Amino acid sequence: MFPEDYFRQIHLDFHTSPFIPGVGAAFDPEEFADTLAEARVNSITLFAKCHHGHLYYDTPSAARHPHLGENLLERQITALKSRGIATPIYLSVMCDEFAADTHPEWVVIAPDGTRAYRKPLSGDTFSWQILDMSSPYADYLADQIAEVMRKFSPVDGIFLDMCWDQQSASVWAKAGMDRAGLDAGNEADRKTYARQVVHGYMERYTALIASFQPDVPVWFNSRPLLQLKDEIKYLRHVEIEALPTGQWGYSYLPTYIRYVKTLGKPFTAMTGRFHKSWADFGGLRAVPSLLYDCAQALAHGARCSIGDQLHPSGTLDKGAYDVIGKVYRHVEACEPFVRDAVSPKEIAVLIREHSHDDRVYAGVMRALKELHYQFDFVTEDTPWEDYKVVVIPESIVPDESLKSRLDAYVAKGGRVLDVDVQDGEPSPFTVTYLRFPEPFRGALPDSDHAFYERGVRLVPKPGETVLATIVEPYFERTWRHFSSHAQTPARLEASPYAAAVATANSVRVALPIFRAYAEHGNIPTRHLVDIALRHLLPEPILRIQAPAYVDAVVALKPGLTVVHLISFIPEKRTTLREIVEDTVPARNLHLDVSVSGPVKSVTLHPAGTPLTFTETSGRVSIPIEIIEGHEWVAIATEKS
Repeated sequence: MFPEDYFRQIHLDFHTSPFIPGVGAAFDPEEFADTLAEARVNSITLFAKCHHGHLYYDTPSAARHPHLGENLLERQITALKSRGIATPIYLSVMCDEFAADTHPEWVVIAPDGTRAYRKPLSGDTFSWQILDMSSPYADYLADQIAEVMRKFSPVDGIFLDMCWDQQSASVWAKAGMDRAGLDAGNEADRKTYARQVVHGYMERYTALIASFQPDVPVWFNSRPLLQLKDEIKYLRHVEIEALPTGQWGYSYLPTYIRYVKTLGKPFTAMTGRFHKSWADFGGLRAVPSLLYDCAQALAHGARCSIGDQLHPSGTLDKGAYDVIGKVYRHVEACEPFVRDAVSPKEIAVLIREHSHDDRVYAGVMRALKELHYQFDFVTEDTPWEDYKVVVIPESIVPDESLKSRLDAYVAKGGRVLDVDVQDGEPSPFTVTYLRFPEPFRGALPDSDHAFYERGVRLVPKPGETVLATIVEPYFERTWRHFSSHAQTPARLEASPYAAAVATANSVRVALPIFRAYAEHGNIPTRHLVDIALRHLLPEPILRIQAPAYVDAVVALKPGLTVVHLISFIPEKRTTLREIVEDTVPARNLHLDVSVSGPVKSVTLHPAGTPLTFTETSGRVSIPIEIIEGHEWVAIATEKS
């Protein structure tokens, strides 16, 4: 098995300053292995080279950590191999303090002629000297990779970190752009060259590693995830770095995991045990907090990885692995229901690498997740015709090629939700109001509901159904014309404009509903999304009565439909950070699930409790009294 097959991974950072003595001096191989085995860890990424540029194995290189005792990496690997724990190896790529200090000419130069990132006398957090991969440093790193492969093959994987597209105006980069026919004075050309450099060393290092050992899983971290479709040829698996209490937040993983899982490769979701972010020594999250991250990963079929950092002495934090062990016992129980499961293809949301508005995708994720729809994010140049509904968010303006594909898709029975805020007369009003006709009001109060973003004026055509009408204010608020504290109130009469119109196979929305939901969280905005999708998808695989905070994700295996129910609430307890401390109960749930054959049994896991159910016309109805944290319903069916 390779690391992508392991569901209980640790990423063990070890960025250790040359000013710290006794590196690895307290390392005890048996205690190290016992701690990880007891925590149910079955793969751990270990350091050959850190951001300080130092090496943690015996080598004649001057880059060997000056205070490293015995061969730490070799001792770690030997101890863990005897327990059946996989040990992929980590090397830092563009962050290398030792190389930068030894060869300052290899450092990235910004277009203004200064050093990029950390300045010579700065000790800013998370700021390192960055090496130019156009310079001879690329050869220096290749030699280090080759040395690791010679010493440690066969390896379980290679993790190469800090591999983003880096513009540079160094002599090396300018010469490279000249050879490539690019203009170093042009920012677009510098971006093009930066990506060419990355693809060049991805190909080079993958081939180098394969020359020692074929089929080694190699991961290049810090790449733009939406670019992976062009880089998948270099990869055996994909890893999503997403520490929610760090800069990623709680929207990143549930958004991008729904893209990565469509790429056809095994994938891992990496969180961290830290209260804040990497290297937060003494910062430890609660069990429910880490469980929430791992539950989201499992629901979508991802392997779990928890980031930690080894103490310079070589000892693991016992308390951290008590927490990790509780989480990984839960993961272990869930694995049989996750391995080889696939997602239903119901809703495809188109996403672009350079849409310049991540709020749109965060809004899509939040709205559809809270409404319990099953959806994936897909790039427009990938196959999406086998989904039942395609959503075009407001960040995408279809070109002629995409329009042609959409027309063909609709002609074959596909359905489209198009948020179109480009084609039409812009509304003169910053804030307008939504008025829902009786059939579409649902549980909303009979009010005119504020919509806090500008849209376009959409006049319904004959035969179109109006899902919601726009009510305009008396006037736009200015310094001269205003009323009360905020937006101008609505007129009593509706305007002739619609917020959304529907035909048999399409819904067009004239408001930026997803960006607005990300910004304002207004429930009537989410309701508009819901009635549009109910029109387009009247028979979803899952209907559920549950609080909006419960995440419900369907996974399919032969003869088994699994519904993951995830019940946590991140709370914004600080100015910058959301915190999860507890699992949250949800009561009186009801599931209505489409199944492929007669139902043999329904059980609630991890307890394995049998549930009562009724079957009608290819659907199974399941009442659930209570769930808490992460539980999953397993519906076993006979072959139809």
